[in-house]
Amino acid sequence: MKGGAATQIVEPYAQALMSVARNNNLTEQFGGDIRALLDILENSEQLRDFLANPFVSVEDKKAVLQRVAGEVNPYLRNFLMLLVDRRRILLLEEICRQFLAILRQLNQTVLAEVISAVDLTDEQQQAVREKVIAMTSAREVELNTKIDPDLIGGVIIKVGSQVFDASIRGQLRRLSLRLSGNT
Repeated sequence: MKGGAATQIVEPYAQALMSVARNNNLTEQFGGDIRALLDILENSEQLRDFLANPFVSVEDKKAVLQRVAGEVNPYLRNFLMLLVDRRRILLLEEICRQFLAILRQLNQTVLAEVISAVDLTDEQQQAVREKVIAMTSAREVELNTKIDPDLIGGVIIKVGSQVFDASIRGQLRRLSLRLSGNT
């Protein structure tokens, strides 16, 4: 269920979850819990397959989610159980991403995907945040960092449709294009 149909289902669930969070003054707590849950889902193909399996009983899915969710807020835990009951647990990752997008919009925060050859130090991450704030005029920046050793060095920063390529690989590619254009 990709594209428009999934979006029509995901958006209302994410909005409903945000409504519960706002009504109970739990938006930041939910944000942290959802980031942790999303991290678990993204790093566990086995869990994703388990939740997507139509032959696994609702009770088994709920039991596993209870263990995985651990100490999350009871409202969020109930939301997860509702998704299982309504057979929408397949959309959990998309709902989580949509919730975080709504939260970023509320907080005037932008998401910047940062791809680097090596892990960035705290100082380098702060420099990237300042660069993104200057580019976007956002109040805050949330970094999603990834490692790509093929970059050789430098970083690529993606914010929405904007891409700032300060990688050595990108510089070599631009140099190659300039040289091939002048022959």
